[in-house]
Amino acid sequence: MTNAVTTLDGALGLIREVPDFPQPGVLFRDINPVLADPAALRVLVDALAATADPVPDVVLALEARGFLLGAAVAYSLGLGVVPVRKAGKLPEVAHRVDYALEYGTATFELPAGVLRPGQRVLVVDDVLATGGTVEAACELVERAGCSVSGVSVVFEIGALGGRERLVGRKVSALLGV
Repeated sequence: MTNAVTTLDGALGLIREVPDFPQPGVLFRDINPVLADPAALRVLVDALAATADPVPDVVLALEARGFLLGAAVAYSLGLGVVPVRKAGKLPEVAHRVDYALEYGTATFELPAGVLRPGQRVLVVDDVLATGGTVEAACELVERAGCSVSGVSVVFEIGALGGRERLVGRKVSALLGV
């Protein structure tokens, strides 16, 4: 049985807050309840897809929750999706970027041979926090000779200043927290 979620507010209202995860002091926003509800998922994906203006050539989805959202947005727009992976997951790597997270460091890798120079790329993820993850993804896009047409996220944690790291980029967040 599905919820009768028909609005973006209703879908976003399903996001669960989990304190002290993955470490003390971090408030994790769990989108699994939205993903599990077919009506809420449709509303959320439609809203993310609507932020793609102009329509890009391809969607870049960030590991891991961004994979789910990015693939759905790409499908909705009739586009392909390129997954950006954490280090060591790809057989061939075009480019690699190290970046800082709210609670640590990591490395992103772009698969070889999937982006073509000149493409306009929409970067999709679940959250914009400190901006390190999205900034690294944008750097990968640009190293591949492409342009970032926009960044679309479900929610933005404004107090962490991520948007300041993305000055000059079109950033769309469905919810600010």
